[in-house]
Amino acid sequence: MEQQRSVFIPRKTLHCNGKLITIDKPFVMGIINVTKDSFFSGSRYRSSYSIAKRAQQILAEGGDIIDVGACSTRPGSKPVSENEEMKRLDKALTAIRKKFPDSIISVDTFRSSVAKRVVKDFNVDIINDISAGEIDPAMFKTVAELNVPYILMHMKGTPENMQQNPTYENVIRELILFFNEKIEKLKQHNVKDIIIDPGFGFGKTIEHNYTILKNLETFRLLELPLLVGISRKSMIYKALGISPEKALNGTTILNTIALQKGASILRVHDVKPAVEAIKLMNIINSQPEFQFI
Repeated sequence: MEQQRSVFIPRKTLHCNGKLITIDKPFVMGIINVTKDSFFSGSRYRSSYSIAKRAQQILAEGGDIIDVGACSTRPGSKPVSENEEMKRLDKALTAIRKKFPDSIISVDTFRSSVAKRVVKDFNVDIINDISAGEIDPAMFKTVAELNVPYILMHMKGTPENMQQNPTYENVIRELILFFNEKIEKLKQHNVKDIIIDPGFGFGKTIEHNYTILKNLETFRLLELPLLVGISRKSMIYKALGISPEKALNGTTILNTIALQKGASILRVHDVKPAVEAIKLMNIINSQPEFQFI
């Protein structure tokens, strides 16, 4: 007897600048780093021309969201000043909005003042905070006032010290408790659209990262869109003994596993392979499943 397999991701919606965005299939978020020192050199874009060209590539290859970061958060990094971060973002967002005014843009920042400026000045759609409000306690109140979707990421420590012997008694349990507490606080501030990100590589060993990936379905308990950002990270290239530049194949493999386990958004350096993985997963999941009775 044939039985239709259920859709592998629940339908979610986000309110972005007056538009209702339905995540009825996994989205792809393409990365633009306007920094000098991001861990993967291929993601760094400095001139207005290269930024606009990269945004065009993300959209042409099927990306749904453009994620712009102006302050490197690689392990061991120290944050640039707020003025420098905003100066870089001003250039990048001006270039993107001029050419692609209707694109969905996320800004990767942990500063509430930066979040406020990019939403008000550039109609940024989503705020992506690696610190979940830990670095800037005003962030929750700010995103509530801005009424934009908020990516809530788990990080143990800060980028400067997060990889200095991170330890957990039970990494999955601790992350679930962390998200439950943070989600409750966000709801108290009346933040309506929350996306969760387990924070692969942010205060986790390679083993922690793979434990999280293996148990990714657990985060469905939170009933929120789930973002997975593992693109070219050390959990891939260190495990394989290669460089970030050679980690695309490993990234695609792990992204496919993440899709099977319920990822709603893939944050990637390489948009086309992620889009293709989603298309193939959709074909698989549209097929009937045979069961003996």
